[in-house]
Amino acid sequence: MIAVCPSCGTLNRVPDERAGDQPVCARCKTELLPTHPVALSDANLPAYLANSEQPVLVDFWAEWCGPCKAMAPHFEAAATALPGVRLAKVETDANPQASVFHRIRSIPTLVLFQGGREVARRSGALPAAELAAWVRASL
Repeated sequence: MIAVCPSCGTLNRVPDERAGDQPVCARCKTELLPTHPVALSDANLPAYLANSEQPVLVDFWAEWCGPCKAMAPHFEAAATALPGVRLAKVETDANPQASVFHRIRSIPTLVLFQGGREVARRSGALPAAELAAWVRASL
């Protein structure tokens, strides 16, 4: 599989049988397939989505948003429940281009991408089990 580094954007080839070995980026040594959500920005979100072979679930959130903060631990827990899905967070106030491009109207908004294309979207906070079930049903 090809794994996109969430830090520097380098494309890394990872043999499928080695995906569970905590591979790191050949360039910057950042963990490629973390079991926690990664923070993405206006600068690296497009390439991350376009080049990721695995599905990517993005949580669009804001620091001032109470429901976003309440859902954060559930989103973190969902990362371990969805090992074949990369989870990412985009802070909408700090990354307005991503928010506009993806038509984010309310937060928290979860957008599921596969092959660089949006396949599902849901707004509002969700508990981890419901979030994981929604992702599985959407893929």
